[in-house]
Order: sequence, then C-alpha cells, then structure tokens
Amino acid sequence: MPQLSLKDKTVLVTGAGQGFGEAVAAYFSKEGCLVAIADISGENAKKVAGEIEEKYKNKALAIEVDVTQEAQVINMFEGIEKEFKNLDILVSNAGILIAKEITEFPLKEWKKVIDVNLIGYFLCAREAAKIMKKQKKGVIIQINSKSGKKGSFKNSAYAASKFGGIGLTQSIALDLAPYGIRVNAVCPGNFLDSPLWKNSLFDQYSKKWGISKEEVRKKYIEQVPLGRGCTYDDVINMVAFLVSDEASYITGQAINVTGGQEMR
Repeated sequence: MPQLSLKDKTVLVTGAGQGFGEAVAAYFSKEGCLVAIADISGENAKKVAGEIEEKYKNKALAIEVDVTQEAQVINMFEGIEKEFKNLDILVSNAGILIAKEITEFPLKEWKKVIDVNLIGYFLCAREAAKIMKKQKKGVIIQINSKSGKKGSFKNSAYAASKFGGIGLTQSIALDLAPYGIRVNAVCPGNFLDSPLWKNSLFDQYSKKWGISKEEVRKKYIEQVPLGRGCTYDDVINMVAFLVSDEASYITGQAINVTGGQEMR
C-alpha cells in the first residue's frame, strides 16, 4: 500500500459491511483514520466496526443506512458530523448488480439498480459536500466500474448507473472545486474472488451461458491483458493515492484499474 499521510482523517465508507467496502474501511483504520462503516445491514456494519476497532485500536462507527432513502442519508451525515466534528473523505461504494437481457428486464429491478448505484451516490455526495464546503476541504471517491466506460452485455441497468456516476462525478467536481473539494471515480475490473462473484455472479452467468463456474472464471480472465482478476489491493492503492494530498491536482477523473481491459 502507498505510505501516504492519512492519520487522523475522518472517513465514511458506504457498503462497508462486507467485501470491498469492508476492505477499504479496514485499510483506512490501519492507517490511523476514524472510520464510519455504513451498510444496509446494521448487523454487518456492527460486526465490521467491532473487528476494526479491536484490530487497529481506532474508533469505528457502525451505521445502518439505505442510501436510496433521503431521510436516512441526511440523518447519517448529521450523526457523523456530531460524532467526528468533520468529514475528510467519503468513499461511495454501496452498489448492486442485477444482470438481465433488455427484453427480460422488469422496470422495478432496473430502477432498483439506478436507485442504489446512482441516486444513492448523489444523496451521499450531496450531504458530504454540505459538510466539506464548510471546511473548505474534503475528498469524495465513487467506486465505479469498467462498465461505466463501455456497455455491458445483458447488464444495461448497471452500465447505465455507472455511466451516470461518471457524469455525476465530473459535474460535482466542477461544483465543488472552488471550495477545495476534489471528486473522482475509480473504475475497477472484475473482483472475481469477491462475495458478489462467489455468491451470485458465477452462478448467474453459469446458468445463462450453460457453462461451469470454472469456465466462467476462465472466460473473464482471458479478457484481461494482464491475465488476472482485479484484487481489492489493486483498487485500494488507487483510492489511497486519490484521497491523499499527493493527488491534490486531480479532480473530475474516472480512473481505470482494470489490468488493461479498459483503456479509455
């Protein structure tokens, strides 16, 4: 990991009750930050916060929140400001994926992906910005996807939400630049060893394509020029750099971490 000056920063990570969000929260705690663990599962948030506090001896605040619910998001940020007094970093990571062919996609499910991935990001960024504008500093990071750069097969809702997330990132970067607040997106490749893939996507794609889960994995790895899936550390390295003072001249960007699979 980069050795960057993050000690005593206050950080909120959404979708931090498991998987990549949990790994991001643990990284910041290890670096000496005060971390708020937000997740739709309050039980998962408490578990992660407890484990982080025990391991790294830094305060971790557990928050149960549905990022699609405006009142809950407002309450979350009011609570963070009361507890931490400020907010240095928001990592907007909460997201879902529902993959279906366009003619088979129910509107309710399509909207759900947009609500979590795009509207949830908007609400969290808006409320974070209210705190950060008063401070005249802060960093907002959206965890986007390579699907925010290129259409995704049988995955229109997810790609639409991520394309929209990049447009939102660029737009609010312009809004907030006068206040010294930087806003960037990180676009990972496929986390093939994450809970999302292991517990859901390998099964989904295996059934859709009539091949084994091992063949699905091989198919995805073969698409990557560097010949492997994306790891949590690959992306955390980029996040750590972007939130640091060393990246003080970088805003409004959507940076690929894809092993060469996406180059735009």
